Amino acid sequence: MARRERPQLITDAARSPEQELREREVRYVLMMLLRAVCVVVAAILVATRPPLLWLWLTLCIVGAVVLPWAAVLLANDKAPRPEHQLRNKLHRQPTSHPDPAHALHDREHRIIDVEK
Repeated sequence: MARRERPQLITDAARSPEQELREREVRYVLMMLLRAVCVVVAAILVATRPPLLWLWLTLCIVGAVVLPWAAVLLANDKAPRPEHQLRNKLHRQPTSHPDPAHALHDREHRIIDVEK
């Protein structure tokens, strides 16, 4: 068997669920580390009292409050599904099966008479 020199690229292939989960975990940890940095910087700012302390503290507090919310949203965000899976169930193509209500009227019924 002859082997190809280069591996074939599959550009349309989706990432595996394990890879996708790992990327979301890394994103979450990085955002939470950034939040921890905001809290530490706020503590240092309070101790040193630099000029425009109110502005720096506001930025750090907003970062410490908004980052966990954004981290959870981004960590739970999965990749979009492929187009063929996005079809609405209500817009399916009609099947070849007849409607059950009409199927009862279209066929013959066997009548069982107990008095005969």
